[in-house]
Amino acid sequence: MVKPLENLHCATLELVRSTPIKQRLISAARHLTPLVEDQLPSETRGSFTQLMRALAGVQPQRGEDAVVASVRKMSNQQADDCAALIVEIFGTLCRAEPVAQRPQTTVSNIVQLLDRPSEEFQVPVLSAAN
Repeated sequence: MVKPLENLHCATLELVRSTPIKQRLISAARHLTPLVEDQLPSETRGSFTQLMRALAGVQPQRGEDAVVASVRKMSNQQADDCAALIVEIFGTLCRAEPVAQRPQTTVSNIVQLLDRPSEEFQVPVLSAAN
């Protein structure tokens, strides 16, 4: 079963990589295509529909799919706007999802900075000499 929160989380993670925005957007879209509008809360459905139209609105050429064709035709600003919409939908979904249904983070996944010696985090003072 497709879980919208997990898919949007994965899509959002794709957006923070160091590759060009269009490449990141194509990778993020791969996580979104299995989602169905009805699986999402009503407050995100309009944005999701708008996003999916933008990501699949161009007729593909031979050897590419609609997502690749659509992103290829976008300006960088349009790609940025789509990426921002993905993050916005994910944020709305996070706020709407009951805490009990979210995947639990285990203690072993959390980095404990407080247990480290304070000298490990000290930074030498820099001074400018004229």
